[in-house]
Amino acid sequence: MTMNYIPLDKKKHQDTRVKISNNFAHAKDTHLAAASIREYAQLASCMPIIFIKDPNSDTTHSIAMLGIEQGVNLFMQDDKWSGHVVPLNIQRYPFDVRPDGDKLAVFIDENSDLVGTEGEPLFTESEASPFLDNRQKLLSDLANSEMATRDFVNKIKELDLLDSVVIRVQYANGQQRNINGMQTISEKRLQALDTETVAELHKSGYLGAMYAVLMSLGQLNRLVQLTQTSENPVKALQLQAEPPATEEAAAAPEAKPKAKKAAKK
Repeated sequence: MTMNYIPLDKKKHQDTRVKISNNFAHAKDTHLAAASIREYAQLASCMPIIFIKDPNSDTTHSIAMLGIEQGVNLFMQDDKWSGHVVPLNIQRYPFDVRPDGDKLAVFIDENSDLVGTEGEPLFTESEASPFLDNRQKLLSDLANSEMATRDFVNKIKELDLLDSVVIRVQYANGQQRNINGMQTISEKRLQALDTETVAELHKSGYLGAMYAVLMSLGQLNRLVQLTQTSENPVKALQLQAEPPATEEAAAAPEAKPKAKKAAKK
């Protein structure tokens, strides 16, 4: 069912209820999810964090990898979420924060299976319900974190710390496939920064965030493991900096010449 987000309105949604579900079924076809800086440390213990540049603009997005095939979320096992961490942008559903005129407002997907006449009420007779208050706090935290993420990404771009990378997929049946259009932080250039810059990054919290991103790449192994019960299991995922000339591009940033060490099963 197509999502249809509309502004949350007390009059219109006075009797609307939302079912609480921890299986996150709405994300079953999602192989990439937006990731914000305040959750990097938690996400890094469960899934890879990478960056993707919008080919139509100069915007670079911070992303958690949930799978390696488009439309396949490897963390959905037996129709429920199997990971010990869930990205905030998946937790927030069926709500979202979006521009509404000259301000941000709470929106709700009125087509969601979670929205209807069963579950937690959104409003009491006079105000937002405790459930909605809790959701609004999550949305506020997420919006603030997304703003902080934009500042973080702008900083690492300013310092020229992003490398374009390609993920080489080696399937158990001998097939190979390359995925590119992704970027990650150059550990070599990060280590070469002068002491003053490193101190500033540490004070701002950016240094820890950068190393969380680098550490998260080890979770490529987890993605390999999660494919083992699929129809086409993966033998290994290898991260490299320069895509071959025959690369199938998902987006098209140029690659740097040096390769990074592979993450293997």
